[in-house]
Amino acid sequence: MPTMFHAPSRRRFVALAAAGATAGLAGPAMADARRQSLVNESLQVAAKILDGKDLPDARKVMARAKAVMILPSVAQAAFIVGGSGGRGVLLAKSAPKDWSHPAFYTMGSGSLGLQIGGRVQELLLIVLTDKGLNSLIDSKFKFGAGAGMNVVSAGIGVGADTTAAVGADIVSFSAGSGLYVGASLEGSYLDPDTDWNALYYGTGATTRAIVIERRFSNPGANALRQYLSKF
Repeated sequence: MPTMFHAPSRRRFVALAAAGATAGLAGPAMADARRQSLVNESLQVAAKILDGKDLPDARKVMARAKAVMILPSVAQAAFIVGGSGGRGVLLAKSAPKDWSHPAFYTMGSGSLGLQIGGRVQELLLIVLTDKGLNSLIDSKFKFGAGAGMNVVSAGIGVGADTTAAVGADIVSFSAGSGLYVGASLEGSYLDPDTDWNALYYGTGATTRAIVIERRFSNPGANALRQYLSKF
């Protein structure tokens, strides 16, 4: 026999069902908003560095890019023991004006230093070689002498002869603020964030599947991809 509801009970049942559905969607919706916010911030930082007047060499180097890593906000604290942390995205170019969707990364550091102060850096890493790109994709990438990479760091006030260094695998451009300037990437590492990739794209969205095999996409990244296609 069908279950009968009186009007108040029926209204209460519908309200509870709606509340349950909303609660079920809140988690994924909020999580996706976090990733989309990072993608949007990456577009803003790329435009700030590439269209700005402070780092004119960035546009020159960008013409040779095979990939870019954008880290909108790398927080650094250096009180005798240095440390940093942040998130970013990696996009690769397979042909002129054809950029992949972004894969997510985390950045951290455990290096020792003598700087006193703190800053937030906005970083654009322009990858110029297949060697540099594969090193970022295949495993945790650590900056330093043992990485086997020629990484050139540039910033406001650094000469063009340095930023356009011949033979560089990766050129890093930074724009930021704080109590010390020109912080080195030495000892920092970049690690693919498989959890964020899966939440933004779905199951199986590895870094290689996103940026090399092009098996995943999200329309939320189209504005960033279109901007990079200018170069």
